[in-house]
Amino acid sequence: MNARLVGVSQVACQIDANADKQFGGRDGRALTTATGKVKLMSLRASLHRSIPMVAAVGLALTLGACTSGLNPVQSKARGYAMADDQIVQVRAGQSAALVTAVLGSPQTTNNFGSDTAWYYIGERVEQTAFGLELKKERTLLAVYFDKNMKVTSVERLGVEDGRVINMETRRTPSYGLDRNIVDSILASF
Repeated sequence: MNARLVGVSQVACQIDANADKQFGGRDGRALTTATGKVKLMSLRASLHRSIPMVAAVGLALTLGACTSGLNPVQSKARGYAMADDQIVQVRAGQSAALVTAVLGSPQTTNNFGSDTAWYYIGERVEQTAFGLELKKERTLLAVYFDKNMKVTSVERLGVEDGRVINMETRRTPSYGLDRNIVDSILASF
C-alpha cells in the first residue's frame, strides 16, 4: 500500500526546475500538480507577509499590559475595611477589650472629659489606570465609651453626614514690611 501511495504522489506532484524562470522564484523550485503549477514561497516572502501579523500581536500585548486585568477601573480600599457583620457584633455595654478583639485597634481616639471615643475610618475608591479617582465612599465608625470603658453607643457616618467648612481667605495683618524673598535679598545690600 505504501508503494502505491508513493507512485500516486510521484505522478501528481513533481519538482520542476524550469519554473524558476516562469514564476520568478528565488529557490529554483516550483511544484507541478495535476491542476497546474504552484510556486513555492521563498523565506523572504513568507517573512514579509508575517511582519504585519507579528506587529499586531505585539501591539495587542503591549496595550494589554497597560491595564491590570480586563477592567480599566480598579476598586481600592484604604484605611479600615468595615464589614457589616463585625459592626453588628459591637453593642452597648461591651468592654473595650471585646471591641478591640472584634474591630481591631482604632485608628484614632479622642477623650471628652470622662468619655472616650474610638474612630475607625475607611474609604473605597474607584480609580482608573491613570490615577483619576472616579468615585469615593468614606465611612467613619465611632464607638463611644463611658468612664468604665464600656460601649455607650456606636455611630456609623458617611460623606452625606458631614458638612463643608469654608476656609478663611482673609489674612491677618502683620505690622512691619511685607517682603518677598527678592525684596529681602536686595534689602541686605
